[in-house]
Amino acid sequence: MRAIKVVDYDPSWPRRFAEISAEISVLLGDVVLSIDHIGSTSVPGLAAKPKIDLDVVTISDDVLPAAIDILRAADFVFHGDLGENRWAYTRDHQAYGFKLYLCDPANLAHRQRILFRDYLRDHTDRAEAYADLKRRLAAEADGDWDFYTGGKSAFCRRDDTIGHVENLRLKRLPRSGRPRLVAVTPSRYDLALADVIGRADEAFLFHAFDQ
Repeated sequence: MRAIKVVDYDPSWPRRFAEISAEISVLLGDVVLSIDHIGSTSVPGLAAKPKIDLDVVTISDDVLPAAIDILRAADFVFHGDLGENRWAYTRDHQAYGFKLYLCDPANLAHRQRILFRDYLRDHTDRAEAYADLKRRLAAEADGDWDFYTGGKSAFCRRDDTIGHVENLRLKRLPRSGRPRLVAVTPSRYDLALADVIGRADEAFLFHAFDQ
């Protein structure tokens, strides 16, 4: 299995995002509404896997097919639709690879990722706890990516996390864009991390923020 590597925050990450963003802007031109730095590398001071995550939002759903074809023809590895009409690409041959998600403005996963990013930026104590959790998960996972990503998702079950992100949503999103809370049975990730997040018996998992 591919090893899971979590490293200390690198001050060059914003510059790397800016370089990639400029390249994508040239490729896609005026079909782009926004290019957003997301994921852990977008939070100052937060430990992360050394890969830049970005959401490329098109001006409408109508231009998505053309944008998909343009990126597929460029120097990117195409991974298809990850669900909710969110198209994924990677490129890893540089010192820092990246994960690119192409979506339309109404995409729910994009909205949630922006909200969670801003939550961590505003709450350094929670960002530090998240970093500690990721380091621990990486050490214990032994290359098991399901264990690693499942444990990260469990972090979002805390009431204070869900509550703050919900407050941000109410300020920024139309009422029709309410994030979905998914009922789940507590998993082995929850039980293994009970002493870290303290809510292993909670029945709610906030829908996928940071993959």
